[in-house]
Amino acid sequence: MHPFAFVLLAVCCYLLSQPSVCKTLQGNFPAVSRGGQLLVSFIFHGDKAVLTVKIDNVAAALAKESTLHLFAEQEWNTLPEITDVSSCTLRLSKARLTITLNETDLNQTVSQVSGPQAWYVLYADTSTCEASQEVLNSEAVSFEITLLNPDAAGNPLDHFGADESGLHEFFFLMVLAYFVTACIYVQSLWNSVKKGGPMHTVLKVLSTALLLQAGSTLANYLHFYRYSRDGKGLPLMGSLAELFDIASQVEMLYLLLSLCVGWTLGRIRKSPSKPLQWDSTPTSTGIATVAVVAEGILLLWEQFEDSTHHSYHSHHSLARTLLLVLRLFLALSLACGLLQMITVERSTLKRGFYITFAKGCLLWFLCHPILVATSFLLKEHQREKVITIGVILCQTASMVVLYRLFLSHSLYWEVSSLSAVTLPLTVASGHRGRHYS
Repeated sequence: MHPFAFVLLAVCCYLLSQPSVCKTLQGNFPAVSRGGQLLVSFIFHGDKAVLTVKIDNVAAALAKESTLHLFAEQEWNTLPEITDVSSCTLRLSKARLTITLNETDLNQTVSQVSGPQAWYVLYADTSTCEASQEVLNSEAVSFEITLLNPDAAGNPLDHFGADESGLHEFFFLMVLAYFVTACIYVQSLWNSVKKGGPMHTVLKVLSTALLLQAGSTLANYLHFYRYSRDGKGLPLMGSLAELFDIASQVEMLYLLLSLCVGWTLGRIRKSPSKPLQWDSTPTSTGIATVAVVAEGILLLWEQFEDSTHHSYHSHHSLARTLLLVLRLFLALSLACGLLQMITVERSTLKRGFYITFAKGCLLWFLCHPILVATSFLLKEHQREKVITIGVILCQTASMVVLYRLFLSHSLYWEVSSLSAVTLPLTVASGHRGRHYS
């Protein structure tokens, strides 16, 4: 069993037990705490965005004086602390829009002053600001709240917030790209894996990571496809998408570290001419295992902090910060190892091989930190989707670079033939012609 299997199992159990976070809410209005109960937040855009409310017991809602208070982001961030009844009342008075639940069907247009912005929907009733905080013993009020942005035609039919718009189309294009690429290359890849050779294990692990990434993309597409129609999506698919993405991340990390650690450690204690290998010494295995388990724990920690179905979450959390620091450290270690290798390597062929491999590794490790740093130049509603799209594209490009390197039989044969005995899974010289032309 892989050393990170228990981490993935824990992530799986946690994700599948999480309630869905969607923009079409159904249920009963909750018992409110002092200051009101936050129901949902949504990033509206355009002048025809709409919030619709349906309730089934108008009499009970009137008896409790049930209301919905809508706060724009600027008001929400400056709400006063609640210390007494007057401060609670002042807090509710800061709402830009108030909806009194006195009808079965209610529609509220939410117009934007300047560009997309987040709105927060707060529920309050007659007990919200009472000093005793006694909850009225009345009938429950069932509700359905739907938040809609204008679509391309200007009609309020789009369930996606401004921070999610475009992701549905992106995942569709990625699924299409994976399908077309698989139809073209899967047979030749399968033949290469079946033939064995020095990079047999690397290709299998790399292919597993790519399949997991493709599975995550497909699950995300199915989730967003349903979400675009009902605002709820498929929570199970959203959870599976995150699980597949985490598994792919951990699989690639283990692959790259298994190669890089053997490479950098080898530079200290072995001949400078020793080429890249899959190292399996206790030291290298221990270092790779510690890094993989550390990333798995940080990914699990991040899931506990943010239950929304996104592979790349808010970057204000400590877990995400530590994860970015870990990837920067690994990239720096790789760059140092590359610099030492290049300075002493005389073979142009080997230098080219090492540099290409390093490009794929650095692209994988650095794309996320760089995109996070760049995202602070963008508006708030653009950050998460830019990071999500950018990381997926960069990591896919990294896999393509590594595939081209390891599937280039002629290049790898020339490199491996320079020091064949040092490579893992190397075929004996008498059988080389059977595997390479």
